[in-house]
Amino acid sequence: MMIDTIFILFAYLIGSLSTAIIYCKIAGLPDPRSQGSGNPGATNVLRFGGKKVAIIVLLGDLLKGLIPVLLAKWLEFSAAAVALVGIVAFLGHLYPVFFRFQGGKGVATALGVLLGISVWVGLSVLVIWLVVASLSRLSSLSALIAAFFSPLLVYLLTPAPEYILLAILLALLLIWRHRRNIQKIMNGTESKIGKK
Repeated sequence: MMIDTIFILFAYLIGSLSTAIIYCKIAGLPDPRSQGSGNPGATNVLRFGGKKVAIIVLLGDLLKGLIPVLLAKWLEFSAAAVALVGIVAFLGHLYPVFFRFQGGKGVATALGVLLGISVWVGLSVLVIWLVVASLSRLSSLSALIAAFFSPLLVYLLTPAPEYILLAILLALLLIWRHRRNIQKIMNGTESKIGKK
């Protein structure tokens, strides 16, 4: 129990390391919270930092979800503990203790968590995101649709009740974090991928 508690705290602290804020500072770029949409994530960084920086941010955010989950599984935690590690790492990204709890929307970190739960679930979610993004050029819409289908994919591919609940919680939090984007999509004012 003590090991589980310590590891859950570790997962939250890992999630709290904002790749966008840290790397932009290293690269001499503006704080992403002061640019574009104000979101410290790969899509916003792409607008002012370019593709290379956006890819680094994307990978960093993905690993924050993937590594804690894989380590928890390697340590043979129960499915419930693994799911808790995943949601806590995700919450760390959304509400990072190191950055006044001003985090990103969590798309890449959620993908990392799902990849850690099941490679096939993660890849399926990624394919949905890519297809919708290629058709709409809207990152937020792609994330929302991928999140909507993720619990069903978990149910079909790795039907542990704990993981299904994890996917539902991730989806609900992602939808909540994108509530302003949903309004912009409905108004036709949502920015497209790569648009400055």
